[in-house]
Amino acid sequence: MHYFCSQLVKMELIQQIKEAVARVLLEQFDFTDGVILVNETKPEFEGDYTVVLFSFVKPLKKSPEALGNELGAALLAKNPGLFSAFNVIKGFLNLTIAEGYWLDFIHREHDNPAFGRKERHGKKVMIEYSSPNTNKPLHLGHLRNNFLGWSIAEIFKANGYDIVKTCIANDRGIHICKSMIAWQRFADGATPESTGIKGDHLVGDYYVLFGTELKRQIAELVAGGMDPETAEKEAPIMKAAQQMLVDWEAGKPDVIALWKKMNSWVYAGFDETYKRIGSDFDKIYYESDTYLLGKALVEEGLQKGVFEQEADGSVWIDLTADGLDRKIVQRRDGTAVYITQDIGLAVRKYEEFHSDESIYVVGDEQNYHFKVLKLIAQKLGLPASDGIFHLSYGMVELPTGRMKTREGTVVDADDILDEMIDEAERKTKEQGKTEGFSLDELEVLYDTIGQGGLKFFLLRVDPKKRMVFNPEESIDLHGYTATFVQYAYARIRSILRKEGDALKGTVTDPLLPLEKSLTVTLEKFPSVLGQACQEMSPSLVTSYAFELAKTFNSFYAEHSVSGAETPDKKILRLQLCRLTATVLRSALNILGIKVPERM
Repeated sequence: MHYFCSQLVKMELIQQIKEAVARVLLEQFDFTDGVILVNETKPEFEGDYTVVLFSFVKPLKKSPEALGNELGAALLAKNPGLFSAFNVIKGFLNLTIAEGYWLDFIHREHDNPAFGRKERHGKKVMIEYSSPNTNKPLHLGHLRNNFLGWSIAEIFKANGYDIVKTCIANDRGIHICKSMIAWQRFADGATPESTGIKGDHLVGDYYVLFGTELKRQIAELVAGGMDPETAEKEAPIMKAAQQMLVDWEAGKPDVIALWKKMNSWVYAGFDETYKRIGSDFDKIYYESDTYLLGKALVEEGLQKGVFEQEADGSVWIDLTADGLDRKIVQRRDGTAVYITQDIGLAVRKYEEFHSDESIYVVGDEQNYHFKVLKLIAQKLGLPASDGIFHLSYGMVELPTGRMKTREGTVVDADDILDEMIDEAERKTKEQGKTEGFSLDELEVLYDTIGQGGLKFFLLRVDPKKRMVFNPEESIDLHGYTATFVQYAYARIRSILRKEGDALKGTVTDPLLPLEKSLTVTLEKFPSVLGQACQEMSPSLVTSYAFELAKTFNSFYAEHSVSGAETPDKKILRLQLCRLTATVLRSALNILGIKVPERM
């Protein structure tokens, strides 16, 4: 669980219960309210929330039964507007929340478009995500990264934080030179315009071609008697890429010109994809701008004795005393490695934004890298060091296995998006849901359903877990999907359009069981957002949105809204509908998912 949000998470009703319990118990002995444990009451028992009594039995020298009855009676006497009944079962005090509390909640919040969101409090968090290499297009793994980073930013924003969304374009290094060398040798001047191929895809094709040619050259050298490891180093195309990197760092004009040209193709392609999926950034950094600052910090670290230089000129840091290993921070030819620019970037980001925390949304294969980065930053005494936090997430695999860029087996983001929209169109037509829509409206609907299905599927799994993506499972009107939630929202909007302003008024009628169940679920939204921030997990929001949609469907199947038994019941149910629509829209928007007014 992430420490930074914990002080700002307010569990709303649960917090009120804890405070009420604390006030009673503080009359008898001193303790901190952190030891008060309150859970939802299990379905087989009567009550809404349960206070666990065991930790108070010994200091108060009372039996669980006696303590429970005494505490329950005091809570009812002192908080008549909050509690209406209690019962005690084996050390557990089950409390029933007063009817008036739920009715006041509905009346107060039903027309509040910002329900669940906290006031701004001045804390600032930077979230870095996407961070692509400029030698290939965005792929399925980048989509999980983008959706996760963007959603985490929205979750922090909903919890009152000021947010800075950043991206680092990894626009230099040996991998970039590989695409450049391959284009130089095999492209015959091909451009996105001359080929009709999107710029990032075109450059990615030459990265794959480099890998193919390298394999061929290695095989040729091995056939001539060279061992494979040496063959890879000695392959002419690899040596050419390495020389190009040296020439790039030396500022050789023709190399810089080619680099700028090919990168411009890639950025145009990235921008198109980012716009399509709704990813945006307050600031984009470029490795080509930050690596020199990193190299200067390496030099400073040498002077301080943090780093050590080998006889061949390479620079290293020894982290064995910290339970890690030795790590290179500068090659023997003087060129920077990846962590060099990350050291410089950490300083640059802090100097520009002074964030309280800097979160890096990066896959779990880089866990070691970020442990090293934080340690180096701390040893150098950088002001950014304590705020570094790596939000590690698992890789996305396909049913056929892991993707590999160099072998050309990666699923491009653009292709996945197209496939999802096609799948949305096919399933919508199968359901016979296209009547009354214009062609333009259908195009928007298919995109809303297709992208919603993709985002929800990639975010519904806890970030730390690896996952397998299956497009066919991600759009299902009856499954754990965005489509299910979107349909519940569209149904409510249809009800509200028909009934207009008939939801004005204060209601005192008692809640029926399914009305109460929906109300209780709605009341939890602020605490779900708080927990999602604390755990940095949009999966908690997807789970909540799905449960809320299910609860609404059960309520709606049992109770008529337009044909309610009394005018007051109609007002109550319309108010519940409006608040449910608000919360479903807010939850999905936090996930980057649009909601259709009709489906």
